[in-house]
Amino acid sequence: MSTTPELTRNAIDLPRLPIPDLKQTCQRYLRSLEGLQNSSEHDNTIKAVNYFLENEGPHLDQKLRDYASNKFSYIEEFWDESYLNYSDSVVLALNPFFILEDDPTPSRGSQLMRASSLIISSLGFVHDLRANILQPDNVRGIPLDMSQYNRLFGTSRIPTQNGCVMKTKTDSKHIIIARKNWFDVIDDENRPLFTEQELHNNLKSIVEDADKNDELDSSGRSIGVLTTENRKIWSSNREFLSKNSDNVKNLDMIDQALFVVCLDDMTPENPAELCDNMLCGTSRVKDGKQIGTCTNRWYDKLQIIICENGAAGINFEHSGVDGHTVLRFAADIYTELVLLFAKSINPVAPTLFKSKLSPYSKSAKGGPQPVPDGQVIPDTAPKRLDWMYTNEIKLGIRFAETRLSDLICQNEAQVLEFNKFGKLFITKHGFSPDAFVQMAYQAAKKQDTNKSFRYYNLYGRTECTYEPAMTKAFAHGRTEAIRTVTPEVVKFVQTFNSDVSASEKIATLRAACDYHSKLSKDCSKGLGHDRHLYAMLRIADIESDEIEGKNENNTSNGASKPPRVRPSIYSDQGYLLGTTDILSTSNCGNPALRLFGFASTSPRGYGIGYIIRDNSISLCISSKHRQTKRFIETIQAYFVEVEQMLVKLHKEANKRNNYTEDDNDAYTSGFSFFDVPVDVQEERKKKVSNRNVGVALEIDEY
Repeated sequence: MSTTPELTRNAIDLPRLPIPDLKQTCQRYLRSLEGLQNSSEHDNTIKAVNYFLENEGPHLDQKLRDYASNKFSYIEEFWDESYLNYSDSVVLALNPFFILEDDPTPSRGSQLMRASSLIISSLGFVHDLRANILQPDNVRGIPLDMSQYNRLFGTSRIPTQNGCVMKTKTDSKHIIIARKNWFDVIDDENRPLFTEQELHNNLKSIVEDADKNDELDSSGRSIGVLTTENRKIWSSNREFLSKNSDNVKNLDMIDQALFVVCLDDMTPENPAELCDNMLCGTSRVKDGKQIGTCTNRWYDKLQIIICENGAAGINFEHSGVDGHTVLRFAADIYTELVLLFAKSINPVAPTLFKSKLSPYSKSAKGGPQPVPDGQVIPDTAPKRLDWMYTNEIKLGIRFAETRLSDLICQNEAQVLEFNKFGKLFITKHGFSPDAFVQMAYQAAKKQDTNKSFRYYNLYGRTECTYEPAMTKAFAHGRTEAIRTVTPEVVKFVQTFNSDVSASEKIATLRAACDYHSKLSKDCSKGLGHDRHLYAMLRIADIESDEIEGKNENNTSNGASKPPRVRPSIYSDQGYLLGTTDILSTSNCGNPALRLFGFASTSPRGYGIGYIIRDNSISLCISSKHRQTKRFIETIQAYFVEVEQMLVKLHKEANKRNNYTEDDNDAYTSGFSFFDVPVDVQEERKKKVSNRNVGVALEIDEY
């Protein structure tokens, strides 16, 4: 049963994402660069923008409007391409993670019971989605686009020699257990074929069977590690695998599965290790062979990961879905577990999902019913995925694991679970919670013995910062980029890192937060500048390619292609500066989550995932060879210092009407941190010395 018709109707009923006015886009763009450039650089960018407005700009803007006239969204196809044309490993580059809170039922805390309950709850979500009875998404009563749910289950990112493609099996019925097993879990009406206990027994038999194998021998047979490779290399390895018919069936079985369940044989010792495990797996070498959890993954799909101690999370392939969509899934399956706990206390308590046990289940009342003619008998017994390993595949696994281990060694994740205050304290003092926390990343400081180390002072400048604003109020909406570093933020940072009074510091903090809130709200309405400029860049590239193709048809001298000549606004230094995210941030809060995060999108930057609760703030920050722990400490010190200032100035703060959570806070959970177009990487890679260690590279480099 496909969900496409219902979800398509939802998109048809929504307004289309507006294409902003060209002049306003350019004004917003210039404003976003004021705090990142010196006066000379900014003057050059102003000249480039003015030239663009007087020459190529109006033509490209009109071409974009013509192109978008019969589409749901002017940016959708270009944005999909930017993900699918990404050629490096998706690990520590694209795939984010969520960490769920512990199971509310203590008896379900063990690994296999936790896995069983999460799978059953996930199947309930799938049933309601496919039956078109899932409660529609909305924010403040405004309906949101639901089309991304079409690509959440039964979907896989397939590598080719020319980018990747997304494939979805809309009537998928089985799951993959990342210990080389699969089995059907739902019938033709998308009803679960198992009780929780029966599913537990299946998982137990799979684990017992897998644990019979020698861990060192298994290390060299971890097919899933191939999904961590550069996409062209992974494509070549898939071709080697596909020379064997059994391997082809195995690949199809995985590609078409609802999702993958990873049962890890490790217990994280601390929150940072837990984040590492959900982000990229752990690296543990024994006798020269990799036996960590990093090989127990399939990164081209939605993955539910459960550790030995029952800690659970989700790692998701980001091309087709944003964080808000996966967050809804995570929140709903956790809510179902809470309601099941309530039901264990009060049997008449409701549950969230409407799915009932399949009549073909062994536990159906009166025994399993016969399967009607024309239907396939569900195969609930675990089936092994046995692979044929050629020498090329064995070498591919070895080299993929080595490169993955290098990437893992370069990444550091640190966690801050700050419990002194949260959203209630922030709103009490008249601030937007999201804007308030965003300012911490700009002005955080740490007191050392002799001097203060501040992000601003330590690095000598404000840095390009990205936060996504969700645009799902529009048909096929995804995100718009909030560029945090505005003139108001620069003034706040400079004031906060000076010797002025606390009241002056808080006044500039308030001004910066107020403008950030306005900017966030505008972006959620589609009135940013990033997507508009990027879409026009793609139009310009398409025109350039068409002209180049005509010229190639008229000449046959075999000369190499000249580099693209791009419009002035894109060849100017400002465009690269304004799209290189040194601080890539996202707010994705929900009571179902303990933590969430992602890797830095720049080799010299930080990836910051944060959750703002009523009385606490949780952050997971990652970087490549930066002072991640120190940065976490500066943020914590900043929170403490600002709290002391606000308490001291409590009477003055209360003179302003208390801030109530506004729409813009709800719209900043879009989470789409891969915000740098692949084509823009051409200039960036020339400036990065360690470009071959996880940096996004141009696809034609391989």
